[in-house]
Amino acid sequence: MTRTKLKNDLDGYEVWFVTGSQNLYGEETLKQVAEQSQAVVDGLAGLPVKVVWKPVLKDSDSIRRMALEVNGRDDVIGVIAWMHTFSPAKMWIAGLDALRKPLLHLHTQANVELPWNDIDFDFMNLNQAAHGDREFGYIQTRLGVARKTVVGHASNPAVRQQIEDWERAAAGWTAARTLKLARFGDNMRFVAVTEGDKTEAELRFGVQVNTWGVNELVEAVEQAADADIDALVQEYIDSYDVVDELLPGGARHQSLRDGAAIELGLRSFLEEGGFGAFTTSFEDLGALKQLPGLAVQRLMAEGYGFGAEGDWKTAILVRVANVMGAGLPGGASLMEDYTYDLVPGNERILGAHMLEVSPSLTKKKPRLEIHELGIGGKEDPVRLVFTADPGSALVVALSDMRDRFRLTANVVENVEAPDLPKLPVGRAVWKPAPDFATSAACWLAAGAAHHTVMTTAVGIEVFRDFAEIAKTELVVIDEDTTVRGFQSELRWNQAYYRLAQGI
Repeated sequence: MTRTKLKNDLDGYEVWFVTGSQNLYGEETLKQVAEQSQAVVDGLAGLPVKVVWKPVLKDSDSIRRMALEVNGRDDVIGVIAWMHTFSPAKMWIAGLDALRKPLLHLHTQANVELPWNDIDFDFMNLNQAAHGDREFGYIQTRLGVARKTVVGHASNPAVRQQIEDWERAAAGWTAARTLKLARFGDNMRFVAVTEGDKTEAELRFGVQVNTWGVNELVEAVEQAADADIDALVQEYIDSYDVVDELLPGGARHQSLRDGAAIELGLRSFLEEGGFGAFTTSFEDLGALKQLPGLAVQRLMAEGYGFGAEGDWKTAILVRVANVMGAGLPGGASLMEDYTYDLVPGNERILGAHMLEVSPSLTKKKPRLEIHELGIGGKEDPVRLVFTADPGSALVVALSDMRDRFRLTANVVENVEAPDLPKLPVGRAVWKPAPDFATSAACWLAAGAAHHTVMTTAVGIEVFRDFAEIAKTELVVIDEDTTVRGFQSELRWNQAYYRLAQGI
């Protein structure tokens, strides 16, 4: 069977740059439009997703055909549009109505400074984006088109950063639209927030969420060859600080070999099925010898999405965040708010999980250990132990609110952790914005999940763009948040999203 390697970079993707004009101005002006729009594209070189210039669009048919071609190209993940001159917006109705890929409206112009002494009306006819883009903005709003609008000259680093953020969001959207997620067993019994409408998730995000019996995974684990296990164990020894009892000849070396077999079997199952995300449940382990810990940690670090206890919504977020952060320092991981340090003025949150936190959250060498796990009824699992590096981070949850999905995001700062000699798991310690009490009160008011994705690679603006593309509610807790204002936003959103669905 052909195996599908996980794509976890932005190579091979394109964003098309389209320029609007019309035939009114004559060939000489249109030639200048093309040259100047090509110069804008040249100035965008070096972004993580290649921007590809396309010929100037001058009529409804060419605009519609462009949209249909974009829709049919898996490698084209979005469109940047600029109305260089005055492009009558009725020409764009059919194309915008047909477009199914993310759209960025770049409100720019060829010049940074105006050549005041040389401006004549030929110059004015050529450089009309100041009102040409307003015409375009009107029709986008009239049609209800989801888009990002970026204003400023393309040479401005702030403009480039906004375009990069949108490109990353568009790549995350592409990953979601093509994602296959394997659930090994169901979600944890009696838990509410890990439930959700998988059919609506496929309609909204494109992800296919289906379940496989855990013993199908067991069969893949049992097929792991001794030579492959030997090679993977050596990789562990080379990559991590392995405790003596797990080393060859150590008293518990077999447990490490069992963990390696689980990784090999899990990887082969995911690759053969073309899956980019998965879940497990400690309540449904079948004949597995251990709850997968080390294997899950390593697969997340490679870009796979994961949710513990059957939490497929968080698994989607981990996969999307991994793609959006491709090539950037940091990583993305399943995270869970576990317990608080409530010292007044220095409140901190200790986050972790039973086993499954990605080592992509640290640059330090993790320690590979084995410890008892009091739930699951299986043998002691191997796992990587470390603390996330200090620095800016974001935690995001996805909740099913019955009539819609809600993304809740909190801007946080990972901080240096005290020594945790008796906590044998990957973990992070953070301070949430704007402060602990406001953050927790707003999180609870939003009905946000206790499982999150923590990303140290991308910030809130990328998730804002992703939510806009997905037409999904996003509520943000940051340095400007107040409890009263946040509660009001939730009420407004409830009314808006119900009305926006129509009858």
